[in-house]
Formats: sequence, structure tokens, C-alpha cells
Amino acid sequence: MDTSTPAVTLTFEVTAADTAAAVGSGDLPVLSTPGLLAWAEAATCAALAGTIGAGQTSVGSRVTLEHRAASLVGERVDVTATLIHRDGRLCRFEVAAVNSTEVVVGHGEITRIVVERDGFMARVRR
Repeated sequence: MDTSTPAVTLTFEVTAADTAAAVGSGDLPVLSTPGLLAWAEAATCAALAGTIGAGQTSVGSRVTLEHRAASLVGERVDVTATLIHRDGRLCRFEVAAVNSTEVVVGHGEITRIVVERDGFMARVRR
């Protein structure tokens, strides 16, 4: 794996399907915490894309996420994943989500482990 993994920012727009009411993590029409987490994980995957070998992928192993501010349907949220630590297959990212008015929506760390896709699935199927 390349040690020069850059920070990656993905931009999302909150839809009705992303809300707490839609996913069952509350009853308000604002971005759900599970939705924010999915976006943060997508950013970490994008940061690793192209830096891991053929036949490899990464799996999440640890998440710490603080959901700091609500985001309404239609709001744009930029989610940035920055590699802060690498030790062999272990990759730890700082993630930050900022809305269109520069309010920090969420912040945390996500750890991913690079695995061989076929070997991982073989172990899961046992």
C-alpha cells in the first residue's frame, strides 16, 4: 500500500432518505448519525482507492464519531478523510464533516484494515 494516501473530500446533499426519521435513528427530518457515518466511511474508502493492491479491499474496524450539528434536507455537507496513522494493514483516518456555512457537522476517527477480498470472504462464509 502507498504511504502517501492523500486526504479526500466527498460532497453529499442531505436527502429525505438520509434523515433520522427515514432510517429509524430518531424522528426528525435532519441528517441521521448513521447517514453521517456512512458518508465518513465512504470518504475513507475513497482515500484508500487506488492505493491498495488488486484483490484487496478495506474493512472498518473502529469508529469514533461525534455528530455536532443538525443538517436539513437539501444542505450540502463536505466530508474529508485524512490518513493520520498507518501500520502495515491498519489505516486510521481523521474524518471531518462541514456544511455549506462552514459549521462542523461531525468529527471523529475511523480505522480500516486492508484485507485480501477473497480470503476475507472465505473466512466469513465458514
